Amino acid sequence: MFEIPEGERPAAVVVAVQLPGVTDDDLTSSIAELERLAKTLGLVPVGRVVQRRGKLASGVVLGEGKLKELADWTGGSGEVAAFVKPGSRAARDAHNEEIDEIEEDEQDEGDVAPSGEKPAARAKVVLVDHDLSPTQQRNLEKATGVDVLDRTSVILEIFHRHAKTREARLQVEIARLKYLAPRLRETGGGGDRVRGGVGGKGAGESALELDRRRIRDRIAELKDELARIEGGAKTRRQRRSELPTVALVGYTNAGKSSLMRALTSTEVYVADKLFASLDTTVRRLVPPTEPPILVTDTVGFIKKLPHDLVASFRSTLDEAADADLLLHLVDASDPAHADQLAVTREVLGEIGADEVETWLLLNKIDRCDDSTRTALSDHYPGALQLSAKSKDDVAALRDRLIERFAGKLEEAELVVPWSRQKVVHLVHERATVLSEEHADEGTTLRIRAPQRTLEELRALLATADEP
Repeated sequence: MFEIPEGERPAAVVVAVQLPGVTDDDLTSSIAELERLAKTLGLVPVGRVVQRRGKLASGVVLGEGKLKELADWTGGSGEVAAFVKPGSRAARDAHNEEIDEIEEDEQDEGDVAPSGEKPAARAKVVLVDHDLSPTQQRNLEKATGVDVLDRTSVILEIFHRHAKTREARLQVEIARLKYLAPRLRETGGGGDRVRGGVGGKGAGESALELDRRRIRDRIAELKDELARIEGGAKTRRQRRSELPTVALVGYTNAGKSSLMRALTSTEVYVADKLFASLDTTVRRLVPPTEPPILVTDTVGFIKKLPHDLVASFRSTLDEAADADLLLHLVDASDPAHADQLAVTREVLGEIGADEVETWLLLNKIDRCDDSTRTALSDHYPGALQLSAKSKDDVAALRDRLIERFAGKLEEAELVVPWSRQKVVHLVHERATVLSEEHADEGTTLRIRAPQRTLEELRALLATADEP
């Protein structure tokens, strides 16, 4: 995988193809997001090469003219030498590509990046806002002379760097190996065969086959270890199943960790980066309630999230599917918030969490003006507008959570007869005891508890009093 030397911030040029059905705004938003991913990875985006096409060029993504423009940014040749048998299907495809290129160059005046723009700095990395086949990646590297990363590999590398727990590292490593396996031939895996089995007879495996088998074996080992860890996580979730659980979900950098810190008064890692936190964190709502309300921070989502990552993080994402309530955070200040909301809902549907009760929270509302707030209210009726940095907003949300799970706090007096003193211990566990007095008839407790808890305790004492 791609490695950045410590202390360096290599320049990168972004490549994108505007396919049919993709609007200019969608394209610009997607490119900007990839550039944010690049910055998170430690790269410095210095330019863009964009082209409108009916489809990605089968071998090199871009047409011949745009490929040479890209090579100007990197210092490459802009050419891919390949033998094509005359009359073959590859030759016919190449001929069709030339025809398409002539037609598309005539319509290419609306590029996001002007043609012929002189590079401000020599790019050492090419970032492609699409998923590349191994052949496309190899050919682009030949044409540009630098490393080429597609969107999936960028996200995988960020996950790899930000994973802290053993579980998260295993999940990311499985996804990275699955991504690497089909690219072994393109990254220089040798074709020589090693000695065979018994007595060394026979052709044996080629170096490429051997490398692929090692990857398969390694993935199997990682999956076994991950299964053991996930078993423990599942057991912990089962132990928490009787307690009310709230899961924070949303697009990456929507403010989940900031809200988690505010609701639970814990030192959860917060940074203005994409995928700043990958590890699931479970904490109690503060001030504490009885029973305690658990708050879970989950991994953020993103457009075109690699399926192998979704599969690898299945156990982590199950925290959302098993929750009693989802708090879906959306960065209301982001112009692309509608698309981000749709992406999150799509992933929640994939993991079976779309049927869980959900509250929509329009976060970072302090960055929006009055007209934007009014428009958001009209477009998302019932959504809660707040800022995770506002103590008043967080307190209002906390009160709503307590009311949702336990009812409003009320004060009441309970008399527990001496024959039912075991109930006193239960009262101490489930309510706040303000005073406790002992008399001939039993123990008198002045308590504060949610309405639902009071009703349950009264019902328990009434049942005990029946003959």
